[in-house]
Amino acid sequence: MDNLGAAYIGAAICMGLAALSGAFSIGLMMSKVFDSVARQPEIMDKIRPLIFIGIAFIEAVALYGLVISIILATKR
Repeated sequence: MDNLGAAYIGAAICMGLAALSGAFSIGLMMSKVFDSVARQPEIMDKIRPLIFIGIAFIEAVALYGLVISIILATKR
C-alpha cells in the first residue's frame, strides 16, 4: 500500500471515530439531562445554557476530526 492509500484509510478512521465519539457523548449527556429534568423539572431553565455549551464543545471535537481527515485526504 502506498502512502496515499494509507492517508485515505487514516482519514476515514479519523472521521469515523470523531463522528462516533461525538454521537456517543451527546447521547450520554442528553440521557443525564433527561434523568435530571425528570427528577426536578424546575431546573430545566438553569441547565439549558449548559446543555448548549456542552454540545458546542462536543461538536468542536468532531469538527477537529473532520479537519484532520481533510488534511490527510488531501495529502500528496
